[in-house]
Amino acid sequence: MGLVDSKREADQTQGVVVMASKSNVISGMGVAMSLVQTLVGAVKKAGGTDEDIHRLTTADANGVWDKIAGLIMEAGKKAREIFTLVVDYGRSVKDGVKAGCYDCANPDITEGNFPAGKNEQGKKEQSFTLYHFGKDMGSNGAIAKMQEDGKRPATLRELLAFGQAHPELQREFPIIALGSVWAHPYGSRYVPYLGRDSPSACSA
Repeated sequence: MGLVDSKREADQTQGVVVMASKSNVISGMGVAMSLVQTLVGAVKKAGGTDEDIHRLTTADANGVWDKIAGLIMEAGKKAREIFTLVVDYGRSVKDGVKAGCYDCANPDITEGNFPAGKNEQGKKEQSFTLYHFGKDMGSNGAIAKMQEDGKRPATLRELLAFGQAHPELQREFPIIALGSVWAHPYGSRYVPYLGRDSPSACSA
C-alpha cells in the first residue's frame, strides 16, 4: 500500500461513495507505446524472446490477438462492476493494513496522517465503482466526473476494506482513493493507493 503526490484542493471528501482508479494509460500515440511496452515486458517476464514478440506481427498470430482482445474486454467488464461491502470505520488504519496482508505498506499511512472523517463512524454498507478514464486526468477532473455521476471518491478506510475484500484487483491496475489527503510537512499532498506489489501512496 502506498501514497501518491496529490496536487489538488484539500476538501474532497463529501458525496456518495466511490472507489476511484486512475489509469496510467495516456492518450494518442502514448496509448500505443504504453501497450507495446507493457506487452513486451509481460512476454519477457514470462521467459519469452524477441522472436516470440516478432511472431505477433505475422498472420499466424491472429488467434493470439483474439485471445488478448478477449482478456482486455473481460478486464473492462470487471472494472465497471459495482462492488458492495461493509466498511468498519471504527477499525484502526494499522489493523486495516494488517488485514489486507500486503507485501509492504508505506510507513506514512497512519491514523495520525489520515484521521477518520466526521461521517466515518461505525459499520456501514457501501457501494464502490471503479473509474477508468483511459487517459491522463488530474484529481480535480476525476472527482468532477464522479460528482457528475452523483458519487464521491473513496477514503483510506474504504480503500483498505476494498483491498481486503478484493485482493487481486490491485494486481491488475492501481486503485487510488482520492477522498483522503495527507499534507506532508514539506508541502506535498498525498493520497493512498493500492498497487501491483503493495498498497501505497501516490501523486495525483
